[in-house]
Amino acid sequence: MFRGIVRVGSEGAPRRCTMGLEAQVMSVSTVLVVDDEPRIVDTLRLYLEREGFRVVTAFDGRSAIEAAERHKPDLIILDLMLPEVSGWDVTRELRSRSAVPIIMLTARSEETDRVVGLELGADDYVTKPFSPREVVARVRAVLRRSSPVEPAAQAVHLGDLVLDVERHEVACSGKPVDLTPVEFQILATMARQPGRVFTRAQLIEAVQGYEYDGYDRAVDSHIKNLRKKLPEGCAEGIRTVRGIGYKLEAPQ
Repeated sequence: MFRGIVRVGSEGAPRRCTMGLEAQVMSVSTVLVVDDEPRIVDTLRLYLEREGFRVVTAFDGRSAIEAAERHKPDLIILDLMLPEVSGWDVTRELRSRSAVPIIMLTARSEETDRVVGLELGADDYVTKPFSPREVVARVRAVLRRSSPVEPAAQAVHLGDLVLDVERHEVACSGKPVDLTPVEFQILATMARQPGRVFTRAQLIEAVQGYEYDGYDRAVDSHIKNLRKKLPEGCAEGIRTVRGIGYKLEAPQ
């Protein structure tokens, strides 16, 4: 396993946060932290708890699946290189029954590993060594985009495709489609402006809510998942614009 990979450095101990409205809302959120390195788990627990989150932990893949079933967390921080059951297999198992947001932790720099995790349904990733504050910021961002928006939001209709933005629900020809929070936001972003071409950077910015230091293949992975999950008649509307990005075409 990859040892000594949490970078605290000049950041020191986490600051006591001043709880605003957003922090108060998120203080009830439960985060499951899964890593076989106790130091990483303890550091993330410290930072997350000081920011008002409830934290539960697991140290191997099998325990992670059990903890997810028992505690029903609002978000999971999941290391890929786990004993017993790998992080990839944990993600696959969780995605078969739940759309809970997942942030991957990976010590592997290969792009293929990150792509596989995203294609299995992870929402974001952080590469080790990492800043604990960055992880907390990403947790907040993922939880924001997975939470229902203000009640004033309207449903988006595009042919047989219907998105209920308030409830984060999608249906095609009346049949519900189970999407992760990131997949939903990418689809909703394109559906609000049918025919408009979005660059990968624009889609990343719309989904993350902040400048993202990821890479283009992350968007490609989520688009691939959308095309798999959307039934025939809806998936065809997602078009690749070579050299630029993607668009969602309205039915003729």
